[in-house]
Amino acid sequence: MEREGATSRMTRRKIPTSIPAKRGSSPAHRASWRATYEKLRYDQLPWFEPGPSLSVKLAVAEGFLRKGGDVLDVGCGAGSNVLFLAKRGFRAHGIDLSPGAVTAARTRAAQSRLRADIQEGDALALSFADASLDGVVDHGCFHTLPLSRRGDYASEIHRVLRPGGSFVLAWVAREHTGPKGPPHRPSVRDVAAVFESRFLLTRVEFRPARTEGEPAFYFGFFARRSAPQPRPM
Repeated sequence: MEREGATSRMTRRKIPTSIPAKRGSSPAHRASWRATYEKLRYDQLPWFEPGPSLSVKLAVAEGFLRKGGDVLDVGCGAGSNVLFLAKRGFRAHGIDLSPGAVTAARTRAAQSRLRADIQEGDALALSFADASLDGVVDHGCFHTLPLSRRGDYASEIHRVLRPGGSFVLAWVAREHTGPKGPPHRPSVRDVAAVFESRFLLTRVEFRPARTEGEPAFYFGFFARRSAPQPRPM
């Protein structure tokens, strides 16, 4: 069964790890995210969605994410995208800085009788081997990172993906000016500046807010480059 509420023991899938010898997130950044899930239940947090994000649904429906592959959700929160991927036959993995988020995601996976590897982990120091993943998805992690660490994040995503691997990124749009959302809201140009040297941007879409106060957002599909980006003409 794939329904939340069923009970079962969750089997976790493992990938050999190769933790990069570099500094991850700052202690203050880690402490902030851990405290967030200690203050409120996961389903009371403003960014919680019980189902998968639109970008991930489209990436699966259109075959951008390779069927049955190893796919990691970075900053997985309570695991909605991880559960969706596991239900659709992917070898699903999730990481989050917050132990509370990891506990919630593992509990939901176990209740749904789904196999998923969900770990406490750092987006800036991923504990996955080089070229070990077919896909990575990010719905709301990148835009929370300090501006100075965005390049480190792009490097980590590139490192863990296989050549030609798929990266799905969604972020709160610069066009959203309301109080809800991260303090740094990247433009498409900002995102391209970070990722384009390592990834080919194959699709980008803007989605306006559906309700008052809800952030507008962009999402993009990126393919990991197998060769260096050509030099300017």
